[in-house]
Amino acid sequence: MTTNQIALAYLAASVLFIFALKGLSSPATARRGNLFGIAGMALAALTTLSMVHNHALILGAIAVGGVIGAVVARRVQLTAMPELVAFMHSLVGLAAVFIAITAVNNPAAFGLHDPLPMGNKLELFIGTFIGAMTWSGSVIAFLKLSGRMSGRPIVFAGQHALNLLLALAMLGCGLWFFLAPETNWTGFIAMSAIAFLLGFLIIIPIGGADMPVVISMLNSYSGWAAAGIGFSLGNPMLIIAGSLVGSSGAILSYIMCKAMNRPFLSVILGGFGSEGGAVAAGDGMQKTYRSGSADDAAFLLGNADSVVIVPGYGLAVARAQHAVKELTLKLQNKGINVRFAIHPVAGRMPGHMNVLLAEAEIPYDQVFEMSEINSDFPTTDVALVLGANDVTNPAANVPGSPIYGMPIIEANKAHNVIVVKRSMATGYAGLDNDLFYLDKTMMVFGDAKKVVEDMVKALD
Repeated sequence: MTTNQIALAYLAASVLFIFALKGLSSPATARRGNLFGIAGMALAALTTLSMVHNHALILGAIAVGGVIGAVVARRVQLTAMPELVAFMHSLVGLAAVFIAITAVNNPAAFGLHDPLPMGNKLELFIGTFIGAMTWSGSVIAFLKLSGRMSGRPIVFAGQHALNLLLALAMLGCGLWFFLAPETNWTGFIAMSAIAFLLGFLIIIPIGGADMPVVISMLNSYSGWAAAGIGFSLGNPMLIIAGSLVGSSGAILSYIMCKAMNRPFLSVILGGFGSEGGAVAAGDGMQKTYRSGSADDAAFLLGNADSVVIVPGYGLAVARAQHAVKELTLKLQNKGINVRFAIHPVAGRMPGHMNVLLAEAEIPYDQVFEMSEINSDFPTTDVALVLGANDVTNPAANVPGSPIYGMPIIEANKAHNVIVVKRSMATGYAGLDNDLFYLDKTMMVFGDAKKVVEDMVKALD
């Protein structure tokens, strides 16, 4: 391909990526957005392939990666998507580091001068340390989300001071690499090693309830790492794609920070979570709650005029979305107005609940964001909470609570509340939920899918 043809192909791929992001902004157009993204990536890959000489090696690597990706994608459960996304972010960061190491070791292979000009050194430095932090931070996010590491914050005395010292040391080593007249491997390796360590340290103090924001933040990091490497390689496609990922991830992080009442700057720097690392699981007082059966819940639902269903991670674990669709149809056939309330951080990743409901083919016009539906709860007969915990906890309105100020789904304002849970165990944030102890609340214990199926039978 000629230079002009390559530029036009990259431009077309960039436009497709922009259309993909636009499509992914709404569940109704998400499928179309995915198709645009696939087409854009295929065009970008084919264009890049036309510029290299060793086609066999590149095609072999693509084939191996494609097979692994296809096998993993078919095997992974929808409930495991958050940790899979975190794992993929780690691979993007690690790829940026490997490319940077290769470029420093053999600049001529990338069309760079040897020794590297200062501008290229700066770009490689930025891409490397962001990529290294993305990899190690994503590994911690993966371990926490998959249950291989506790979701509670891990803190120790002097943690913030240590992170600051490591950040300064990383920047110092990067400056040493940047200013050296020849290739300074010592400075580069030291900077990379500190960045890997810093990635671990900025994620471990973050509590499990904040993991959706962590995923969004790491998604942004991976994009900026790719963009930084793109500048060094002189690859406009990598710069554009990385910038799109980085900026969209940052915007999503900002939106989620507003939803969780978190300082945006603290999120970007990784310094958020429960202050002091202690998350209260309860005040130690004996509390009473009212429990009932699926038949009792079905009686309440069947005699309501309006029902709002609040899905949470428990619904995802039980794979109850199809049973919920059947329940919705039963209630609608009785003339009951049924809607869904989605919290921005419900589940373990942004959009987790939207994906579940879309899989069950629940109409998009029945699904509402928290800000759209909260005002309707005072006139709602029954709020049905399925496996959601932290996002419905009224403790967010209590000064001094670890989640104070976090906007919640205001299910507590409905006339009646039905909560389906396996037990009275605390949620991912480790907090007792005051909603469970209200006089208007009925607890129905059991697997969400089984309980909902029993409700459907009771409505016949």
